[in-house]
Amino acid sequence: MSDTQIADAPAPRRRNIFETLELDTRLLGMIGAFVVLAVGFHLITDGRFLTPRNIFNLTIQTVSVAIMATGMVFVIVTRHIDLSVGSLLATASAVMAMTQTLVLPEWLGLGLGHPATAWIAIAVGLATGVAIGAFHGWLVGYLAIPAFIVTLGGLLVWRNVAWYLTSGQTIGPLDETFRKFGGINGTLGTTGSWIVGLVGCAAAVWLLFSARRNKVAHDFPVKPMWAEITLAGIVSAVILGFIWILNSYQVPAARLRRNFEARGETLPEGYTEAYGLPYSVLLLIVIAIVMTVVARRTRLGRYIFATGGNPDAAELSGINTRLLTVKIFAIMGALCALSAVVASARLTNHSNDIGILDELRVIAAAVIGGTALAGGIGTIYGAILGALIMQSLQSGMAMVGVDAPLQNIVVGAVLVLAVLVDIIYRKRTGARS
Repeated sequence: MSDTQIADAPAPRRRNIFETLELDTRLLGMIGAFVVLAVGFHLITDGRFLTPRNIFNLTIQTVSVAIMATGMVFVIVTRHIDLSVGSLLATASAVMAMTQTLVLPEWLGLGLGHPATAWIAIAVGLATGVAIGAFHGWLVGYLAIPAFIVTLGGLLVWRNVAWYLTSGQTIGPLDETFRKFGGINGTLGTTGSWIVGLVGCAAAVWLLFSARRNKVAHDFPVKPMWAEITLAGIVSAVILGFIWILNSYQVPAARLRRNFEARGETLPEGYTEAYGLPYSVLLLIVIAIVMTVVARRTRLGRYIFATGGNPDAAELSGINTRLLTVKIFAIMGALCALSAVVASARLTNHSNDIGILDELRVIAAAVIGGTALAGGIGTIYGAILGALIMQSLQSGMAMVGVDAPLQNIVVGAVLVLAVLVDIIYRKRTGARS
């Protein structure tokens, strides 16, 4: 190459820090929106929003919708929709409540408090969710009925099946072990939470550097070492900061006194105790990891995204798209059942209005999280962050004193705005989306 050609060659563009760290710009935008939302409500509520107590409550309120949102990602990615998730949750909740309070005591003599009661009820609920979800998938995949129609019918059918199972009554109280999945009644405590936090940091760092080693082994470009260390530090700080906030929420003295009196003991003078990480949040973390692994590391995940990207090409390449549809809706049903565990345990009973409007919240969480309604694109972590944004919006409006109807108006408007932003973003990024 001549000196003239070298001089005319364009200088390499300098990458900014976000490009160097290879951070998802859409994810950064969502985090930024959440921060603005949280800080705004914190100022409006005179400093009550970003407190350990409210953040603790916010996390346990988010879990139920977030669990279902991870499954909705798979459904929407394959160009379907599920409008029945709230009703399916209600049916699974009713089945588990009746199992605990009627079936097990009368048929097997296992009353509330028996070590097996909660686990049998959860197993029955999961089986119910999987069966209903698989049935929906069979109607969509093998009978070619549009998912919109199947799940719209399911919304009406399963909501009223739940009503008939309980004769329209509130069923409770539920088993004590079962109630531990609701949040405040079941937490790891300070020490257990720090252990989980440190394990999470170690796992995150290992995954980052394991991915780097794999790229080096296959001669792929990698980030500078300082960028890897910076990213690991940011992730670790977020994990430990979250644990620190949860551990800062102290159990009220009156509750501690009741707990000690129930054990026949006296509350020591000056004794304090923190809640820590709820079991329900730990369950969400486990589900998020499993669903992410399925999406990125398994044949099922590759088939899901391939089908969503081009259904005709996927079928021509040998993918059984009809059976895949059954599997996706079965997974959605299982996640609805797990959400039912969390939701009913948090309420300590099954009520007829459980899961109402969850369809809106779950779909909105997935869409706000970056799942494209056109199919083929979506992330698990995005859906969870979308659920957190939705719950923060609703909780903040409730703290400000906004009426429930106006809250739903705002949520609906945010959903439409999120779709518009998604369309604009994908047009501007083109193939990179």
